[in-house]
Amino acid sequence: FGLVILSNVDRAGFAASSVLLGVEFDAIYTAEDIGSYKPDLSNFEYLIKHVESDLGHGKSDILHTAQGVRHDHIPARSIGLDNAWIDRNRLSETVTPDLPATDYLFFSLAEMAAAVAAESTS
Repeated sequence: FGLVILSNVDRAGFAASSVLLGVEFDAIYTAEDIGSYKPDLSNFEYLIKHVESDLGHGKSDILHTAQGVRHDHIPARSIGLDNAWIDRNRLSETVTPDLPATDYLFFSLAEMAAAVAAESTS
């Protein structure tokens, strides 16, 4: 799996915080690069276009993974991206009509990583 960031920060801001993550990303696309902020659909269109041109993967290869509903899952779903919701606040356990459909639901990134590892070994 590749890791790509689609962030509402600028490059300098992301560079400063990414040091703490200890992860190498295959691509980083920021609001500064795109010229708009999520939830604007142009950010997701940029992601799809550049994942294809920069990394050689199509839209169907993208699994948009995020915690944010309004800025991430609603627009990602509306543009047809598969998604994994990291529901740290367990909002999915409440009855809320604003929540979009999700392909995968995890309560932490660690839970998602464990599911991916288990699938990889089966």
